[in-house]
Amino acid sequence: MKRFSIQPRLAGGRASRALRYTAALLLSALLACLSGCATNPVTGKKELVLISESSEIQMGQENYLFTQQSQGGSYNIDPELSAYVSSVGQRIVQVSDRPNLPYEFVVLNNSVPNAWALPGGKIAVNRGMLIEMETEAELAAVLSHEVVHAAARHSAKTVERGMLFQIGMIGISLAASKSEYANLIVGASGLGLELISRRYSREAELESDFYGMQYMSQAGYDPQAAVALQQTFVRLSKDRRSDWLSGLFATHPPSQERVKTNIATAATLSPGGKIGAEAYQRRIAGIQRNKPAYDAYDKGRKSLAEGDATTALRLADEALRVEPREAMFYGLKGDVNASQKRYREALMHYDQAVRRNDQFFRYLLQRGLVREKLGDPQGAWSDLEASLKLLPTAHAHYSLGNLGLQANQRELAVKHFRAAASSNSEVGKAAALALARLDLPENPGNYIAVKTVLDQDNYVVVAIQNRSPVSVRNVTVAVGYFSAQGALQAESTAVFRKTLAPGKQAAVATRLGPLPDARHIANVRYKIVGATVVE
Repeated sequence: MKRFSIQPRLAGGRASRALRYTAALLLSALLACLSGCATNPVTGKKELVLISESSEIQMGQENYLFTQQSQGGSYNIDPELSAYVSSVGQRIVQVSDRPNLPYEFVVLNNSVPNAWALPGGKIAVNRGMLIEMETEAELAAVLSHEVVHAAARHSAKTVERGMLFQIGMIGISLAASKSEYANLIVGASGLGLELISRRYSREAELESDFYGMQYMSQAGYDPQAAVALQQTFVRLSKDRRSDWLSGLFATHPPSQERVKTNIATAATLSPGGKIGAEAYQRRIAGIQRNKPAYDAYDKGRKSLAEGDATTALRLADEALRVEPREAMFYGLKGDVNASQKRYREALMHYDQAVRRNDQFFRYLLQRGLVREKLGDPQGAWSDLEASLKLLPTAHAHYSLGNLGLQANQRELAVKHFRAAASSNSEVGKAAALALARLDLPENPGNYIAVKTVLDQDNYVVVAIQNRSPVSVRNVTVAVGYFSAQGALQAESTAVFRKTLAPGKQAAVATRLGPLPDARHIANVRYKIVGATVVE
């Protein structure tokens, strides 16, 4: 009797359970709202709240590092620039409607003009955004806008909508985002990237403009800077500059309506205030000076993606002549060498990148992969695990799975292959194959779906479906018929000996039956007891 256990049918039961959970969640939230929904701390509007402030803060804290890493990592060459941006941001925070949120501001090493906010006040602005602005007041306008997104719960409400409309789960459509690492990110670490890749609604943008201008005015900045900045955005959108279209405009679409609304808002606020053009230009002098180096790097990265390693290497060297402290330039040289299978030279350049910045996942990941190629499993393991702490990727998990296999650590290999297989990438597909080959023979029930039905003579037939990425044969299913009290009445074994390709279904007759009638199929239980992977 211990051979049998209830297994999910082909249709599965988890979706219906999730649906019931979501329905219960929605019902409880609506009932709570009958006695008065929460009041939005910025707009004063009544709204349904499914995520508490503590959960909102936790969400931002847990995803802030991963989201930074997916967007290039922090800009570490000029710590004073980051401190300056943070000081302007904190000045805005003090006059905001939620000053007690744990706000943080970071400058990211990314040439795309963009800025974003996660729930709980975690805010970032790209190096490429800073270089496009002229004054501290314009910086204050951008940061005020993002502070409102956080304070007014715009990102949190995006998550809440996902909870309501996606069967209790947040849909992480990373493949559609603009990060070059998007489809390699695995697990919940992709939530932040999903949130910052979503386009804000018209209402959310207008709210952030309106209250952001109020914040910057109260903080002592000239609100006319927000008008001028939005006018610039509209002009650039008409020019269809590709960097802006892939950056700020993707999530914060500009419009003439926003310009007119900002002009009307500015008319209601105290005129004048700090502009800070000279101070701002002094602070961004370093990134202005190094702009040719980053332009060369961006072109080099594109050349490498197009298969032109020679041009990519030349542009990396050109960038290094301008700014030899920048780790990403050495990283590009390492990537060029690795693409040419010149692994020792690649290792040398990744070493230089890591020495200059050991807090960006890519240099550690790439060095780990090269060390694996060079037969240094211990060094590879150390680097790959370090990279996972900064950003979990399919590449790192897949390589750690292979290293686990080499070390005869099956459980560890299965763990890493399973994590990598969740990625919708070529590496993820390779990991899924490795996982199935390794794990399916011992846990066939995780890969082969079963349904029991009755034939015309009321004998039990076993329908099987291969849900793994490998072909299988000798699928063996033990089937038992139980009384209403749970006592085993009869048993049989079904074996499908032919090859069953991925995604294919088959039916196997058993000697179990005849049952009294179709209702008694509910008393049939089964267990997949074996399967062989076809190599």
